[in-house]
Amino acid sequence: MNRRGFIVIPCLNEVEHIEALLIDLRHALDEQVSCIVVVDGGSSDGTVDVVARLRQDEPRIILLDNPARLQSAGVNLAVKSLGSGFDYFIRIDAHGRYPSDYCKRLMEEAEVTGADSVVVAMDTVGFGLIQRATACAQNSRLGNGGSKHRGNAHGHWTRHGHHALMRIASFEAVGGYDETFSHNEDAELDYRLRKAGFRIWMTDKTRMIYYPRASVGSLFLQYLGYGRGRAKNILKHGHLPSPRQMLPLIVLPIVMGAFLAELHWIAAVPFVLWALVCVCYGFWMAVRRGNPSGPLAGLAAMVMHFAWSTGFWMELLASFKNRRSP
Repeated sequence: MNRRGFIVIPCLNEVEHIEALLIDLRHALDEQVSCIVVVDGGSSDGTVDVVARLRQDEPRIILLDNPARLQSAGVNLAVKSLGSGFDYFIRIDAHGRYPSDYCKRLMEEAEVTGADSVVVAMDTVGFGLIQRATACAQNSRLGNGGSKHRGNAHGHWTRHGHHALMRIASFEAVGGYDETFSHNEDAELDYRLRKAGFRIWMTDKTRMIYYPRASVGSLFLQYLGYGRGRAKNILKHGHLPSPRQMLPLIVLPIVMGAFLAELHWIAAVPFVLWALVCVCYGFWMAVRRGNPSGPLAGLAAMVMHFAWSTGFWMELLASFKNRRSP
């Protein structure tokens, strides 16, 4: 008879978050959740030392080395190493916090619905100036485009969501995460799950808190990776995202077109309109919702849009060059 499940935390340089996260998650360990597997991608900031220290008091915390460094490879490694004899694994983001009954709720939902994957909504929370602005943007339609895994939708069958619980048999049946993906590996896997006839349930019984990047540079790099990942997904499967997801594609051409304003002022109009929409939406959030981070959230959204669009076009261009190469 299979045991129920275990927790997987892929991480890299998360010393600011990992201790509090593991202390919280220890309360989830019971007959249903047997262990916490931290898969480290080569942290150099003391993350591994923190995990090793906590393991002395809690032997059910397991540390694995992930030489491939990618989250996709880390989760695959954990499932390959420890998945035999378990029904589920629960993927935890090291950059987040979770309710005390998070794992319990996920497993209840899996049992009640029979879902192969249970995904969750997320609330983004920030503390510093930039992080608060980014959180405000990511929680808004300006930053997430109305994505249901960012909102308050009722429980429903879905095409994609923030990965939480996965039935191991289903995960292994489709080959796990594609380890060539550094970003967007969750959406890519969800596509293969659906194509193979497996079902994804968006729960409304629990949700997570996510801490966004705390600097403009790290935010840009994160969304650059998201854009590249989305393009890789399209190139691999030939499946176009919704218009909502494709809208940021126009941002890079808009920004590049603005440089032609020296030839004629009209070239700058699309850029000015985009910037005005973002900034005005930010001020609207500040006034209508009483969020003082609103004005800066508009600028954070512009960084996200531009980085995502740039990453997408970079990946398409790289693929085109590779196909042209002899």
